[in-house]
Amino acid sequence: MNALDMLTDAIQRLYDLGGPVVLFLAAVSMLTLAVVLYKLWQFRAAGVGRHRALRDAVAAWDRGERAESARALERSRSYLRPVIAMAMAGDVDSARLDAEAETRFAALERGFRFLDGVAQLSPLVGLFGTVLGMITAFQALQEAGSQVDPSLLAGGIWVALLTTAVGLAVAMPTQVLLSWLETRIDAERVLAGQALRTIESPAAGREAAPKPQGLRVHA
Repeated sequence: MNALDMLTDAIQRLYDLGGPVVLFLAAVSMLTLAVVLYKLWQFRAAGVGRHRALRDAVAAWDRGERAESARALERSRSYLRPVIAMAMAGDVDSARLDAEAETRFAALERGFRFLDGVAQLSPLVGLFGTVLGMITAFQALQEAGSQVDPSLLAGGIWVALLTTAVGLAVAMPTQVLLSWLETRIDAERVLAGQALRTIESPAAGREAAPKPQGLRVHA
């Protein structure tokens, strides 16, 4: 038996087990797994959460050590490095810097809406399969008439409830992973906002600024 025959046999078993709804949810779960694996690779490639050199550069800038800040920024491999470099160059305003950061966050958030849709709709699809299965089971019960076999009804209900279980099994881990990814992005936004505001108003610059003298009232 070759790979194609094995795949066809597995698909047929899924269809026999729970009907087209379970088959659809199985396909959705495979697509969801592919999206999650891609997002994990994307986060790792972008260096999400790994901003040590970037933090060192911002901290040195805050102390007024411009040369040390430049050296630390050169060591950074963060996807936010170009935005921080633009801020340190002082060529653009804060609105443009925020827009540049949001563009990078949007790229990391691509696919979140699909994951959210899977988490929200999978239980409903499973429930829809359960309703269809219950209708089929009661139709079989009606056709049996007085010759009712309890196993016939129990078997139909078991198959019907299976679709709800599969829908929940797809939705719950998807929601957990989506919440974790969204939490990481929220932390990245906080880091970017703090870094940009620190560069715009470093502590060394505030300390060096002359303090305003109080008004003297002459009698």
